[in-house]
Amino acid sequence: MALEHAILVSLSERSGSGYELARRFEKSIGLFWSATHQQIYRVLKRMEEAGWVAVDVVAQEGRPDKKVYTVGAPGRAELRRWLAEPDPSSGPQELAVKIRGASFGNARAVAAEITRHRDAHAERLDAYRQIEKRDFPSPAALRGQPLHQYLVLRGGIRVEEGQVEWFEEILTALHQDKALHQDKDRS
Repeated sequence: MALEHAILVSLSERSGSGYELARRFEKSIGLFWSATHQQIYRVLKRMEEAGWVAVDVVAQEGRPDKKVYTVGAPGRAELRRWLAEPDPSSGPQELAVKIRGASFGNARAVAAEITRHRDAHAERLDAYRQIEKRDFPSPAALRGQPLHQYLVLRGGIRVEEGQVEWFEEILTALHQDKALHQDKDRS
């Protein structure tokens, strides 16, 4: 994922100046995708040149004019394309941005990506559990190097359990959200 996609998600949620966007990053998207103010301004300039964002200049008394950025049609198209694109190499940060932006594109494609990641983590978890059962049948008796190896394996198991649980939570919520939208459409 490029910083452009995180910015498109943030600006889709709410237009803002570069300064406001940088502040939002510090408090929300920045919790899982970091960017400096300088990076954000450089990327906004590129996005403006590409037509992904539009800029409205707002005059301010006693201060320089403020540039307020909004997502343009080419930016919305790029965001929809990126949200629908499977990415086998994406990590938790990219997935978090895709989940946050799901309502601006194809939520089903995002759910399919989450399902793919859940399945991959479930396979890894199963492999780790098989190693645990095969190589460490009596963990309470372990000492020294075998204990240390076991503890690392347990860390991997815990990480994979957490990932699988998180993906299940996301898929359940996305499914429920879809049902809510269908109910609204029938009203």
